[in-house]
Amino acid sequence: MHRVGQFVAHVRARVSPHEEEITRRLLSAEAVALFDAMPVADRRHALDVAARLVAADHDDPDVMVAALLHDAAKGHRMRLWHRVAGVLLEAFSPRLLARLASPEPKSWRHPFHLYLHHEALSADLAVEAGCPPRAGAFIRGTVSAVDTDLLRALRAADDAS
Repeated sequence: MHRVGQFVAHVRARVSPHEEEITRRLLSAEAVALFDAMPVADRRHALDVAARLVAADHDDPDVMVAALLHDAAKGHRMRLWHRVAGVLLEAFSPRLLARLASPEPKSWRHPFHLYLHHEALSADLAVEAGCPPRAGAFIRGTVSAVDTDLLRALRAADDAS
């Protein structure tokens, strides 16, 4: 049922000008451009993840940056059907999903590569946009021991949104 809710939220996603203003307070100009380039559904999801973190009293600046940019690499190439297929294949045939994934950007199979590797790719984009390396580590999921609780909170907020 949770995935059905995510599907409906993806289709109905909107971001208000007020919410866009919030990102400008948290992100550098280059990172704002990265955020703004994301599809509206990914921006909505990112804002929801950030809001869940704030509601749970997690307002660490690097975690907030990670919340906003953790899906930046998915981009406009990954359509809704790729996401649905990715979720289903990941659950029922992960080996087929891995075989479908192609790192070649011009391939029709590239969105499956993005689905599987968007964390590392998003982290690279965030750091290239001037975000702190620690924010990139949160996106990648490779934080130091002192940040494991914050990473768990980020993942929980992402899963719930």
